[in-house]
Amino acid sequence: MSQMTHGSGDDALNKNSTESKTSTCDNRIHLLLAATGSVATIKIANIISALSHHIHKLSIRVILTTKAKQFLAGQSAEQPTVSSLISLPGVEAVYDDEAEWGPEPWRRGVDILHISLRRWADILVIAPLSANTLAKLANGLSDNLLTSVCRAWDTDGHVDGKRKRIVVAPAMNTAMWRHPVTSQHIRVLKEEWGVRKDESNGEEVGWFEVLQPQSSKVLACGDVGSGAMLEWTEIVKVIEDRLGLSDENPS
Repeated sequence: MSQMTHGSGDDALNKNSTESKTSTCDNRIHLLLAATGSVATIKIANIISALSHHIHKLSIRVILTTKAKQFLAGQSAEQPTVSSLISLPGVEAVYDDEAEWGPEPWRRGVDILHISLRRWADILVIAPLSANTLAKLANGLSDNLLTSVCRAWDTDGHVDGKRKRIVVAPAMNTAMWRHPVTSQHIRVLKEEWGVRKDESNGEEVGWFEVLQPQSSKVLACGDVGSGAMLEWTEIVKVIEDRLGLSDENPS
């Protein structure tokens, strides 16, 4: 298995590691944080840094899609590099598709990354969630590491013995957000698979939570309207609340 470690650049993606096999019983809270192909990906470092005062009990692993990495090449002061993410406090590992589908052929007995990451995570947060990945999730596609984790998610806790949610923060152009097909995909995640109380017994069902985009903002393309990812500071608050970290004071 390969992943990005404390090396620099994409060379680090080919370094062998067994870190994903570490025990899930380490008395720490496990956040699996993912980013997809949206300019809002540049906020992922802000989200991680804002959670740094929880590192005594919080471990973070990051998944980047191939398109997400296009926004993380240090093109400007506000755009971190992929390799810089691993140096942020609390980050154990950064994974891309090569981490699971690298140059080496699969062999029986070798750890299956998307399964081990599902088992490891207490929550999966996808921020940002692009229109493309949204479409994949709503239709059950699993053509990269992130969508494979989502497709293999234990939706009712029957396999892993614990119900866990996937929180998504959509981010896209206003016209894309307003497109009828986007409404269909969001409806699947919110109404069919969304976390809610079962009216018959009061128990929680569902596994997706959708964070509504901002209602109006000047977008990177110059358009003004809805579709921009929820402010990253609000996403941090959601993460802290869902993981029971919101009562802690920053040190």
